Amino acid sequence: MLPGWTQTYAGKVRNLYVPDSTPEGEEITDVHGDVVLVVASDRISAYDYVLSPAIPDKGVVLTQLSLWWFAQLAGTVADHVVSTIVPDEVAGRAIICRRLDMYPVECVARGYLTGSGLTEYQQNGAVTGIALPDGLVDGSRLPEPIFTPATKAELGAHDQNITFDATVELVGPETARRLRDLTMEIYHRAEAITAERGLILADTKFEFGVDADDRLVLADEVLTPDSSRFWPADTWSPGRAQPSFDKQYVRDWLTSPESGWNRTSDAPPPALPDAVVTRTRDRYLEVYRRITGKDLEL
Repeated sequence: MLPGWTQTYAGKVRNLYVPDSTPEGEEITDVHGDVVLVVASDRISAYDYVLSPAIPDKGVVLTQLSLWWFAQLAGTVADHVVSTIVPDEVAGRAIICRRLDMYPVECVARGYLTGSGLTEYQQNGAVTGIALPDGLVDGSRLPEPIFTPATKAELGAHDQNITFDATVELVGPETARRLRDLTMEIYHRAEAITAERGLILADTKFEFGVDADDRLVLADEVLTPDSSRFWPADTWSPGRAQPSFDKQYVRDWLTSPESGWNRTSDAPPPALPDAVVTRTRDRYLEVYRRITGKDLEL
């Protein structure tokens, strides 16, 4: 329970709240307008399951790193942040945001080949219909970054990569081009920043919506370990899985013999061992420090 707010949604990681109203219909929060409180929990998901236990302080990392990136991108794109003055119960992990009409597309930029992009490339030599050169391997740098959109999935389902033509069918040609161009502009900007910090931004995903003034607005989390793959540049070596500062560490443990979990079965994943939880938390805190140049205040 959050004083002044009512929960309307619980996702894999985030919970959403709307302002309570008085009998006269006035909002009782200090923030006016069509807003929503977005709270990042410490939950972690992989392979369409919410895992247990949670990763301590993960929600603070996601929120504070997103805010840092929103500030870096202020001259590039509008964002949905209205206020960071939130109830004490969720301080540090919540943002009051402008409510948007969200586009039903995950806007993914890839500069390197891995994950679902690698799987698709191995099947047909292309990613979302974009043909790529022969001979690429896990971790290969692409000739140039590419836009590989996906459909947003419901809770418990998996996002599906789609072609640009399919994106046009969903949102129209003009909007599809705007989403693609802005996604790639943000990726190039972020890649330059992370490179200065000794990191490779292998891929990332963005979500966009439209506000009441018909402006294209960047929403949700931005360039976090949950939405992006960050690799240390000094250990990059194509042809194998790369060490990472994201939840790939958890995915790798789940699919290792140590976990005992069969991903193709209907059984849910096992609980994460304490060592995996600790090391995952350390990675989240480290990528925050490396990107922002300071330790996270907890």
